[in-house]
Order: sequence, then C-alpha cells, then structure tokens
Amino acid sequence: MSAVDQEARGAERTLGQLVASATAEMSALVHDEIALAKAELRQDVRRAGIGSGAAVAAGVLALFSLPVLSFSAAYGIHSTGLGLVWCFLIVGAAFLLIALLLVLLAVAKFKKVKPPERTIASVKQTAAIVGTVKPHPRPVSEQALGVTRSSS
Repeated sequence: MSAVDQEARGAERTLGQLVASATAEMSALVHDEIALAKAELRQDVRRAGIGSGAAVAAGVLALFSLPVLSFSAAYGIHSTGLGLVWCFLIVGAAFLLIALLLVLLAVAKFKKVKPPERTIASVKQTAAIVGTVKPHPRPVSEQALGVTRSSS
C-alpha cells in the first residue's frame, strides 16, 4: 500500500477504532518499557551479587589475617628485646585504641544524622491539600434516575 492509501484508510477509521488503536499501542509501549526495566534490573542484580560476594570474601580474608598480623607484630616487637608478654599487651592496646577511635568517629557521625525534614514537610503539605479536596459532584441525568439496580 502507498502512503496515500494508508492516509485515506486512516481517515475512514472511526473514533472508536482510533482510540482502540492508540490504547493498544500505549499498552504495547508500557509492556516493552517494563520488559526493558526488568532486563536492566536483572543485570544490575547480577552485578550487585557478584560485588557483594567479592566484598564478603575480602572481609573474611581480612578477618583471618588479623590474628596472623597480630602475632607477627608482637613477635616483631619482641625481636627488639622487650618481653613477649609486654609485646602482646602493646599490640592488644593498639587494637583497643583503634577501636576507641572508630567508636568516637561513629558516635560523631550518628549525632549528625537528622530526620528528613524536607520530606516530612512535603508529606504534611500534601496531606493538608488532600484533606481539603472535595469530590466533584457529578450531574445526575434523567436516564440515571430511571435506572434501578438490583441488590442481588
């Protein structure tokens, strides 16, 4: 068919056919967009899973290395001539000092956390607007008055 034939055919279509066609095309577009979003999310979830698995493996290896590094630090200090007990106490105290510094940092950061004030204000404003909205009265037609509905 030529473009002229298609235009002539489109001019002959009724309003109902045009609305049905537009609805079908819009539905297909929405379905395609949803399929695209699902495909993208699958890739992102797969990447996030691999990344989190690598992070967990790194954390486990770092955790396993702490005792080894602690012993090597203590024996390294012991090689300077200090007693072995004092060397282990120095390493333990260093770990406690680092833990204390991290706790102080965490407390300082937690004190800076504030509630989402803009979001709360926006929600309150929206709730106030929605609370004052009244439904539009619909005009009652004469045909609607004559129609009776069964309760069954």
